[in-house]
Amino acid sequence: MPRVGLTPAAVVDRALELVDEHGVQELTLAAVAGRAGVATPSLYKHVPGGLAELRRLVAVRVTGELADRLADAALGRSGDAAVAALMAAYAAYATEYPRRYAAVPQAPREDDPEQLAAATRLVEVVLRVLAGYGLDGAEAIHATRTVRAMAHGFASLATGGAFRLAEDRAVTLDRMTRVLTEGLRSWP
Repeated sequence: MPRVGLTPAAVVDRALELVDEHGVQELTLAAVAGRAGVATPSLYKHVPGGLAELRRLVAVRVTGELADRLADAALGRSGDAAVAALMAAYAAYATEYPRRYAAVPQAPREDDPEQLAAATRLVEVVLRVLAGYGLDGAEAIHATRTVRAMAHGFASLATGGAFRLAEDRAVTLDRMTRVLTEGLRSWP
């Protein structure tokens, strides 16, 4: 019988604590079980697929968290202000949770409805923001890829320690966002 109070969501919570402290590469069932106060085999009652399933659940959660952050940031804004809020929220999430951000899959598994739904929600946030520029169809997809490449590139470089020069990263993000919004306003 599953431990009272321990649910699949609680197991993912413990897994994310571990990821935040040590990185996704240190995610093991034994470490999560220790945090949850149960024996490792007990986790299989909550995460039947073992470590692979737990990693999948972590990926779904962090993708959903990122989508929520972007949606909250863009809410009530349009055009350049929405893009700036989205870019800032993306960078802030990656900066706040650099190890968790590393668990966001770059491409969702097509055979995983939960992962696909979380990734789709993330893309839909960007598409809604880009609708303010009159972009739809193929051009909206190209623009979404551009936003994603810029946001992920900045986040990956920032969390990877690549921005070591003294200049303020926030200024860099602002300048990059301005380049992006100017490009979106004159999109082909």
